[in-house]
Amino acid sequence: PIPGVPQELTTVRVQDPRVQNEGSWNSYVDYKIFLHTNSKAFTAKTSCVRRRYREFVWLRRQLQKNAGLVPVPELPGKSTFFVGSTDEFIEKRRQGLQQFLEK
Repeated sequence: PIPGVPQELTTVRVQDPRVQNEGSWNSYVDYKIFLHTNSKAFTAKTSCVRRRYREFVWLRRQLQKNAGLVPVPELPGKSTFFVGSTDEFIEKRRQGLQQFLEK
C-alpha cells in the first residue's frame, strides 16, 4: 500500500441459498452473489445476482481456458449422495462457493 492512496478493496459474499422448483424433478438451489468494491475498474460499486452451481462450473471452465499456468481454485464437490441433512449440504456448498470466489 502507498501512504495516502486508498487501497482497492473488493468483497464478495455468497448468501441466501434458495431451492427453486421445490418438489419437482428439476429443482435446484441458487445463491445470491453480492459484490462490493471501491475499484475504479468497476462501473457499478455494488452488484447482486443469483447463480446456481452449474454456472460456477461454467465460470471455472472459462477461467481454466485462460489461466495458463495459474492454478484455478477448486469448486466444492457435486455429490449427489450426501450423508446428513439437505440444509447442511447446501450450507457446505455455499461456504465452498464463497471460498472459490474469494480465491
